Amino acid sequence: MKILPIASGKGGVGKSLIATNLAIALAEAEKKVVLADLDLGGSNIHMFLGLRSVKSGIGTFLSGSQKFEKIITNTDFNGLRFIPGDAEIPGIADLTHIQKRKLIKNLLALDADYLIIDLGAGTSYNIMDYFLIASSGIIVTTPTLVAILNAYLFLKNAIFRIMYAAFPKNSQAYKYLGKVRDKTSEIQKIYIPKFLQKIKQIDKESYQKYTRQISNFSPFLILNMLDDPKNTDKAGQLRRSVREYLDIDLEHLGVIYKDALHDVALNSRIPIIKYKPNSIISQGIYRIADKILQLESEEKEGPIDLKTLDESYKIAEMEAEIDFQSKLNYIEELLHCGELSKGDLIETIKTQQFEIEKLKNENNLLKKKLVRAIQEGFSA
Repeated sequence: MKILPIASGKGGVGKSLIATNLAIALAEAEKKVVLADLDLGGSNIHMFLGLRSVKSGIGTFLSGSQKFEKIITNTDFNGLRFIPGDAEIPGIADLTHIQKRKLIKNLLALDADYLIIDLGAGTSYNIMDYFLIASSGIIVTTPTLVAILNAYLFLKNAIFRIMYAAFPKNSQAYKYLGKVRDKTSEIQKIYIPKFLQKIKQIDKESYQKYTRQISNFSPFLILNMLDDPKNTDKAGQLRRSVREYLDIDLEHLGVIYKDALHDVALNSRIPIIKYKPNSIISQGIYRIADKILQLESEEKEGPIDLKTLDESYKIAEMEAEIDFQSKLNYIEELLHCGELSKGDLIETIKTQQFEIEKLKNENNLLKKKLVRAIQEGFSA
């Protein structure tokens, strides 16, 4: 079973949209797929699937009210089953270690070709552990500075979680990591390659164990809510930061443009690839699903080679150019056939103007912080 946890460092980047529609696309390829809603405390995948309500879910399983197999729900989509989360059970987002192990054990025992896991936003230990049950989780981000930064911080926290798992307790490496971790103001300033050199000096055995584990960590990237093909360079910027400062790499699965029809589909409680299979979002989802299926057929041991990783970014750039032209043609087609009114178009432009204004405010805030940091550096 191929496990694909889908995460983000920030909410509102379209993670649940991608998880739901990707699961349906893989099921349409005649794969047995299970979609699990592990955004515990904020579960909403049932809405994307068109389900009005769910009677039981992960919370009822963990409370002992129902067996795990009883919470797995059939959907209206052939080949796709669904495991609901629970947003109404107090404390469900903060599982104990025993509850978490019990849940993961049952997830790993599922009979499926693919397990798609929609995770909550943020970098809590539980979210990290769900993300790391697979070697190739998916990070979803948008081109905004805040989203890119949060994606980077998510991956950095994943690295620290892998270190804690790799370093034996009471080892020199574990103690040293604990000392650094206690200095919460210092933890995000750590330059991972230099930190690892220190670990290699003081505890070579732990260092070697970590390098073996990290060699199997090959996360994917999806750039969502694209407006302009020029913004594909944000993926490259994230990759360069991850390579330089975290000493890992990212494979690019592709880009997905914004599409006003997504909200219409969601309000209709119909997944976008069923509501409008030829929409710009749907085409992006299908293309990513095809890449995942291709990766399955080409799967081999060891980390992916650098040439393949480089090509994934070049391909994503080409797809962004093609999709941008398709988006323009698509909007024109919707206007002519009456599916998209002038009012809808005006509303879309207003929304984009509002988002542009938000981006300007974010940029100004980051510039002020940068200037303040430089001034403090000079005065120190």
